[in-house]
Amino acid sequence: MKTPSDQTSMNSVVDNSLLIAPVFDAQHFERVAERFKLLGDASRLRIISAICQQERSVTEICDRTHLNQPNVSKHLKTLKQAGVVACRRVGLCRYYRVTDKDFCSTCIKSLLLSL
Repeated sequence: MKTPSDQTSMNSVVDNSLLIAPVFDAQHFERVAERFKLLGDASRLRIISAICQQERSVTEICDRTHLNQPNVSKHLKTLKQAGVVACRRVGLCRYYRVTDKDFCSTCIKSLLLSL
């Protein structure tokens, strides 16, 4: 059974920076929720992780993630539509990169390293 002092010590663990965060509007929370939906798929996390440091071709992404090409292409399309990745074409090859490095370094790395 938890005592009042246990509860107090648990409350002190709460990140106080969340308590002083600015007030966000409903649209901001919708955008955040959309980003979390994107991260809710392990294949997309693997793809983002593969291109977090440098752009890569679809073939390179497939090799690094061990996902098949149609699956990678499907997820890259979703990520591109959401504005998380961008693509450039060189001949027949497409090279993908993360468009928001802060998103990649802050969110993805934190999630992957926290577990």
